[in-house]
Amino acid sequence: MGQDNFGKMKSHSEPGPGDGGKTGSWRVKRPIIDLTVCIPAKSGKVACFACWMYCPDGVITRTIPPVIDYEYCKGCEICAEECPVNAIEMVEETQFADKEG
Repeated sequence: MGQDNFGKMKSHSEPGPGDGGKTGSWRVKRPIIDLTVCIPAKSGKVACFACWMYCPDGVITRTIPPVIDYEYCKGCEICAEECPVNAIEMVEETQFADKEG
């Protein structure tokens, strides 16, 4: 019989932001980064980025300062929970409804 090659096949595409569509409208709470406390923003060095590493949707940039793409952020609060210096606060989405109209 022939040799099966199932174990050698893999997908060449990788998931990225927005693979599930623009899901920001699902959010009940919005993560807001306090840049005066955030380690990379405060130090100006590539350090920490726990928020970027733990974000399940990959919507936080690994830049200084980190930026959250709110069109795709679901508000799961994992970034806020994993931040070692509590630089991310979860704010009720209703506070932004009037401002963004």
